[in-house]
Amino acid sequence: MTRVKVNPSNRDKEISRIIEISGENIYSCMQCSKCSASCPANSEMDILPHQVVRILQLGNYERIVNSQTIWNCASCFTCGARCPRDIDITKIMEAIRLTVIRNKGESRIDVDELPEKIDDKMPHQAIVSVFRKYRK
Repeated sequence: MTRVKVNPSNRDKEISRIIEISGENIYSCMQCSKCSASCPANSEMDILPHQVVRILQLGNYERIVNSQTIWNCASCFTCGARCPRDIDITKIMEAIRLTVIRNKGESRIDVDELPEKIDDKMPHQAIVSVFRKYRK
């Protein structure tokens, strides 16, 4: 077994934000790999779901946001259903995607612009989703 040195980085703020957005305790993961074994999209991932959690635990935010895994997650909730510690990795993946979008600066929607962008055919769920994803 190799030892890994935990390096607190200047990205601790982003990892704290991921934990806050997801509401999940990444530090309770025991790395059993049930999430990765049951994931239907794991063949398309460069980092498996249990590895994502471990890399976040180690503070390597950059490695996660530069991978394709967060975008390939199917959000099927299978990982959360199989986790013996009740960690919902789907929520963690969504939180990571949100932090990436927000850090790009393209995540702000001015409330005054909404009436122009909303038409009668837009479902209400989409409007709520926009507020959930694009507000800080």
